Amino acid sequence: MMPRVIHRGNNADDRCRCVHVVATAHVEPLSSDCLRCRERGDGWVELWLCLSCGWVACSDSSPNQHARAHYEETDHPVAALLHDYARPRWCYLHQTRRVTRIRDDA
Repeated sequence: MMPRVIHRGNNADDRCRCVHVVATAHVEPLSSDCLRCRERGDGWVELWLCLSCGWVACSDSSPNQHARAHYEETDHPVAALLHDYARPRWCYLHQTRRVTRIRDDA
């Protein structure tokens, strides 16, 4: 999984009010795996989708942490867990995690 959520507010609702997470739109993945890991012959634990550009990269729990590297290189703040119905979203800027449901008719 991505890093632990750091809670800074007293109210549970404050943790879910990241404008970056709320403002994301549907993005098509550019690949089905982490291209950097595949080039190196490495594996991954989870794959995350950048919700700014569609880049797919390995998670922070993976050895290479390419999703975090992508954020650091591009400042694209929000990623979503690839291939998960609940589609957790992570904002690197605010260290906030939010789960959103994907509609079947979307």
